[in-house]
Amino acid sequence: MIQYTLLSSQNIKEIVGPFGFKKITRINKLTGGSENTNYFFMTESHSYVLNLFEHKSLDQVNDLAQLLLYLQRHNFKTSQPVFTLDQRLVLNWRNKPVMVKSFFEGKIMDDLPPHLLRLAGKKLGQLHQLAPVDYLPKILPFGYENFHLVNEYARSSPFSKWLFGIKDYVQPYLDLNLPKALIHSDLFYNNVVVSHDETSIAILDFEEASNYYRIFDLGMAIIGLCSVNKTIDAEKLRQLLMGYCQIISLTVNEQAALQAFTVYAGASMSLWRHRNFNHVHPEMGLKNHYKALQILANNAKNKSPDFFRIN
Repeated sequence: MIQYTLLSSQNIKEIVGPFGFKKITRINKLTGGSENTNYFFMTESHSYVLNLFEHKSLDQVNDLAQLLLYLQRHNFKTSQPVFTLDQRLVLNWRNKPVMVKSFFEGKIMDDLPPHLLRLAGKKLGQLHQLAPVDYLPKILPFGYENFHLVNEYARSSPFSKWLFGIKDYVQPYLDLNLPKALIHSDLFYNNVVVSHDETSIAILDFEEASNYYRIFDLGMAIIGLCSVNKTIDAEKLRQLLMGYCQIISLTVNEQAALQAFTVYAGASMSLWRHRNFNHVHPEMGLKNHYKALQILANNAKNKSPDFFRIN
C-alpha cells in the first residue's frame, strides 16, 4: 500500500515530544492503510501507534479523537487517543494532523470462526445502541450521494455504468423509513483485533464513522467479514446476524433492505478503491483492486432474497 509520508526516527521523536515519553525503545513502520501513515513505537512501559492523517483536516481528526473518548466513556472497547502534557489530543506537524493512540494488543484474522463472527455481530449491535454525536457526518464519502464522483475521471466507463445501475437498484430501499445510528462503515477483518486467546474482539479504526443507516453497517460487515472465495458465505452470514440480533431487533423494512444494503456497501467500497487507485493515487499494481468488491456486490445482488432472511 501507499506510504505517503516517510518519517525518520528523529521525525517521530520530534512529533511525540509533547507527550513527554521518557525513552522510545523501538519504532516500526506499519503496513496497510491508504488514508494514514502509521508507525508503531514502544517506550519502556507501553506501546503506541502514531497516525499521521494524509487527507483529513485538523477539525476532522479532533472530532475523531472526541469520538474515541466518547466510545471509551460508554465502555466500547477500541484504541484510545493519548493526551499531550498540555492536554491536547491532536497535533499539527508540517500541516498534517497527528494523533497518538494506545496500541491494542491482539491479532488480525482474515477468517473469523463462528464464535468470533457472533461476537463481531454483537459488538456492532452494541455500537448501534449508542446515541450518535452531533459532529458525525450524515452522508458517506463514497455513499450514493457521492457516486457522481466517478464522472470526474471515468464518465460513461463500464464501471460508472455498473455503479449507477447499483444506485438504481438500491434507490427504492433508501426511500424506506430506516433507522440511523452511529456506524463504523468500514468493518472489514483488518479492523477487528482478536485477543490472543480468541475469546474477545475489539473494533478499531473509526475514521469513517457516520450517523447513517445501521443496516448499511451490517451490510458492510457482511461484505468485510463473511466472504469466502469471492462469494458471501451463508454460514458466516448466519453467525454474524445471530450475534447482531442478540442486541438489535431489525425492523421489517430493515430485513427487507438487508440484501440491497449489502450490495450498496460493496459498491461503495468498490468506488473508493476504483477512485483512489485509478485517479487520486494511481498504482498499476492496485488499479484492478476494486474488482474483488465489485464481484462481491454482484454476488450479493444475485442471491435469493431468502439467503438474507433472518431466522
